[in-house]
Amino acid sequence: MKRRSLLGALAAAPLAAREPQAQQTAARAARGVPAPRIRDVQVIATAPQGLRLTVVKIVTDQDGLYGYGCGTYTQRAELVVAAVERYLRPFLIGKPADRIDDLWQAMYNSSYWRNGPVLNNAISGVDQALWDIKGRMAGMPVYQLLGGKCREAADCYAHASGREIAEVIDNARKLMAQGFRHIRVQVGVPGQAGYGAGGGAGQVEKLHDAPVFEPEDYLRRALKLLETARKELGEAVELLHDVHERVSPIQAVRFCKECERFRLFFLEDPLSPEDIEWFRIIRQQCSTPIAMGELFNSPHEWTPLIRDRLIDFIRIHVSQAGGLTPCRKIAAMAELMGVKTAWHGPGDVSPVGHMANITLDVACHNFGIQESVFFPDAVREVFEGCPVLKNGYFYVNESPGWGIEVNEAAAKKYPYGYGEKGERQRLNGGWGEVRRRDGTIIKQ
Repeated sequence: MKRRSLLGALAAAPLAAREPQAQQTAARAARGVPAPRIRDVQVIATAPQGLRLTVVKIVTDQDGLYGYGCGTYTQRAELVVAAVERYLRPFLIGKPADRIDDLWQAMYNSSYWRNGPVLNNAISGVDQALWDIKGRMAGMPVYQLLGGKCREAADCYAHASGREIAEVIDNARKLMAQGFRHIRVQVGVPGQAGYGAGGGAGQVEKLHDAPVFEPEDYLRRALKLLETARKELGEAVELLHDVHERVSPIQAVRFCKECERFRLFFLEDPLSPEDIEWFRIIRQQCSTPIAMGELFNSPHEWTPLIRDRLIDFIRIHVSQAGGLTPCRKIAAMAELMGVKTAWHGPGDVSPVGHMANITLDVACHNFGIQESVFFPDAVREVFEGCPVLKNGYFYVNESPGWGIEVNEAAAKKYPYGYGEKGERQRLNGGWGEVRRRDGTIIKQ
């Protein structure tokens, strides 16, 4: 057959008949093995350090091929479990495990109402587990699937807190001796329920029985702490502080201006998500670097702040936003706008979630800083392959996927509720209330 005749015959063949064969050929070339399909979706609910960690395990139809993802939402953990088991599990069984972005979009839209912490964390558990599977299939750590390393490790900050300023300074020096170059400092307010540190001795007159917090008392105390820390710890250390959205917008503007002289690495969460329009006013008034985002669930929250360069660090809780898939897109958008990453990484993120953070840290050019955590023995008993923290740096695992295995027998030793006391136990892992002297509820 002549070349022209052959081309004509091919063109005449129905497209629908040719397309499946082409897809099969491409699949064989790309994988060499059939695409795995999701056989089961399971939840590992565990609390080895008294914080409820939610890990999703996806099992495929290929022997020995599975993956883990973090969907931890400590304050409403059992709702995430139900979302995974009762809704995402039947939705996902039988679907291909190698179409990560497609499955993310399908899960995200399948509830119709979206952008909430319960659903996003459930999706994150699945999403991260699919990335783990993808890495295991490729025989590579997940960071290699994102293009490889931009740096050798993730520089971290540690937390120095205390009831009194002298105690904070002493704890900061200990962390600096361990190699940390970035220290977040928090001090208690006597008799009050401050964030990040005990309140210390003293009583505050109040009209109720709940814990009390007065923003102006806190602001005066925090400014004194930062002044002392900068003086006594020197110029070389980078200082950070977390407002935790506990002040009014205009108080936040004033505080950001007053912090300018301390040359902070960043000031975290000076405003709540409900008040993000005020970031424009802060930016117009001072140059204090701002980090924001751990409570964000929706693109409607982070997009304007990144687009308009109103913050310096995007500090999203990766599972709260829906997992690795959306957060690598957020990082790419932030890079274009000169905004750096500082993913939320406290104790109520599982080691799987921390590894997702560190993977983004080493693979994204616009990395800023990573919150660090020390894994106690009980956590290491459950999670084999916890991230290594050395000399103030977190190191990514070099094993395929996340490089983490979950000891499910050990996980069962620490069920939800383990180690909880008082109000946390009474509220099923949730948080209670904090009020001003007159009884007004404040944001936490």
